[in-house]
Amino acid sequence: MTTASTSERWAFAIMVVLLLIAPLLPQLIYLPTLMQALCFALFACAFNLLIGYVGLLSFGHAMFFGLASYVSAYTAKELGVTPELAMLAAVVVAAALGLVTGALSIRRQGIYFAMITLALAQMVRFFCLQAPFTHGEDGINEVPRGKLLGLIDLSNQLTCYFVVLVIFLAAFLLIHRIINSPFGEILKAIRENEPRAISLGYKAEQYKLAAFVLSAALAGLAGGLKAIVVQGASLTDVHWTASGEVVLMTLVGGLGTVFGPVAGAFIIVLMKNNLTGLGSWVIVIQGAIFVACVLAFRRGIVGEIARRIGKPL
Repeated sequence: MTTASTSERWAFAIMVVLLLIAPLLPQLIYLPTLMQALCFALFACAFNLLIGYVGLLSFGHAMFFGLASYVSAYTAKELGVTPELAMLAAVVVAAALGLVTGALSIRRQGIYFAMITLALAQMVRFFCLQAPFTHGEDGINEVPRGKLLGLIDLSNQLTCYFVVLVIFLAAFLLIHRIINSPFGEILKAIRENEPRAISLGYKAEQYKLAAFVLSAALAGLAGGLKAIVVQGASLTDVHWTASGEVVLMTLVGGLGTVFGPVAGAFIIVLMKNNLTGLGSWVIVIQGAIFVACVLAFRRGIVGEIARRIGKPL
């Protein structure tokens, strides 16, 4: 984090330490749950790159996450490729889909942009439901984790966790570098006042499209990684509710903050896993948390902490 503030460096160090010692506390967090939380944290960070720093609210980001999950699962199981190639294929497909859908949607703003992305995501879900390689409602199961680079056996849970952790941290640092680069500063300028950015000579649509594709590719990495971790892909990941969940994670953690999406993803994933006995009441609890955050913590948990200490997080 070469351009990070002191508070961000400390927060990053604390996050890394917590994630390193988390496997030592299985009575608190089940290891597979921890890996899923990291995948969703990466998904939320990718989503936050678009809404938090460009101001584009996508209601269809699950199409990148879900389709990439299918691509990763299919290539790993049916084509027998190594996990790194399966995830690379997922990223490429998600980026290509992001390029097409972004070119169609970024010409509109606000609710129109959100509705276009939702409609496109529903089309992708229909494709995933009908395409033979996805096996419809059955999904793709029993995906082999394989060996990373032909050397690291991911069938070992602890080894798999540390691989997921390394990939998450690398993607997290990449996102941090993007938002603190000159490119990221232009994105923030477009978010704050697009007409003024255009008057300064910046081609706003090209910058927004680039950010959209980057966000889609990183969401695809999260989806491809999750398919390897959970050894399967299903329609759940491409459903519109997955798009709603990533919005909730980002808002609960803190929109436009670096660490907010990570905190929000862990809160939502752990809550869902620990409250499964309550059935559909989990949705009610999620709704209550969302209402509470909107009414009392409009900056999200991390955003509120950053405001109180007066430091960026």
